[in-house]
Amino acid sequence: MKKSLQRAYALTLLIMSSAVQASAGVPELISAAVPGASKVGEARYSYLFWDVYDARLFAPQGQWEPEAAFALALTYLRDFDGDDIAERSIKEMREQGLSDKSRIERWQSTMQQIFPDVKEQDTITGIKTGEGITRFFHNDKLVGEVDDPAFGEWFFNIWLGPQTTEPEFRAKLLELEE
Repeated sequence: MKKSLQRAYALTLLIMSSAVQASAGVPELISAAVPGASKVGEARYSYLFWDVYDARLFAPQGQWEPEAAFALALTYLRDFDGDDIAERSIKEMREQGLSDKSRIERWQSTMQQIFPDVKEQDTITGIKTGEGITRFFHNDKLVGEVDDPAFGEWFFNIWLGPQTTEPEFRAKLLELEE
């Protein structure tokens, strides 16, 4: 009986230790919004010879599902103007096939209002809820949200969609075999 209690205790400690390790490295902001969040993958985006940002994707139990809650954190390695980030986001959405002019204008205006100017080492985190709301945080402070599931799909497909302009980057974020 005593040995079985010791085994049960040891097993409990092992399980608790694994749970703590799995949540290690997950920002509190993300763990609060994405139940059971753990890192799916990470990648560095570079353009020509400039490192632009480091990206980390978090999802429940480290398994990304486009319909479920998830978070994408971009830590910038250079300074950028918020309007430029919004403009680039629209350009990427267009390259994936977005052609609805009314949506383009509305979403670009919304992103220009939401996206702050960023300095090197600032992080913008986009969280898509299970209900399709997209929330944006700048260094853990809420800066805006978009309550349009179509926006969230188009926006996150910049990095995660099969039509992304950066398939190798996507593969690293999603931990896909290349």
